[in-house]
Amino acid sequence: MTSSPEIQSVFSTYPPQARKKVGHLRSLILETADEIGLTDLEEALKWGEPSYLTKHGSTIRIDWKAKTPDQYAMYFKCTSKLVPSFQLAYGDLFNYENTRAIVFKLDDEIPKKELKECIKAALTYHKVKHLPLLGLGE
Repeated sequence: MTSSPEIQSVFSTYPPQARKKVGHLRSLILETADEIGLTDLEEALKWGEPSYLTKHGSTIRIDWKAKTPDQYAMYFKCTSKLVPSFQLAYGDLFNYENTRAIVFKLDDEIPKKELKECIKAALTYHKVKHLPLLGLGE
C-alpha cells in the first residue's frame, strides 16, 4: 500500500476515543484488502479525509467530524449501488446516511464480519457491481 504522510496528521487531530475508532476502521480496510489479495491500495487524503483507492474499486473514506462529536463514519461514492445494497443486505444492522455512509456512534459495537463484506464490495466494486446485492452475503 502507498500512503500519504498527511494521513497521520489528520488522525492526530481527532480526540483519543475517535482516533481509536477511526483507526479501527482503517485496520479493517487494510485487513480486508490483504485478505482479498489487493496489491494496489492507495491511502490518500480526499476532501481532507483519509481515503482508500484502488483501480477496480470505489473510494472509501473514513472520518470523525467535530460538528458531530459522538459519531464517526465510513463514506462511499453516493452515486454507486454500495450503500443501497448494504441496506438491502443488512437492514438495520447499520445506521446509514442516505446513500453515502455507514455511521457509527462512538460506543457502538461494530459488526466486523458484515462491515468487512461491505468494505470488500467497495474495494472490488467494478468487478461486482453487476451481481445481485454486489455479491454480499455469499
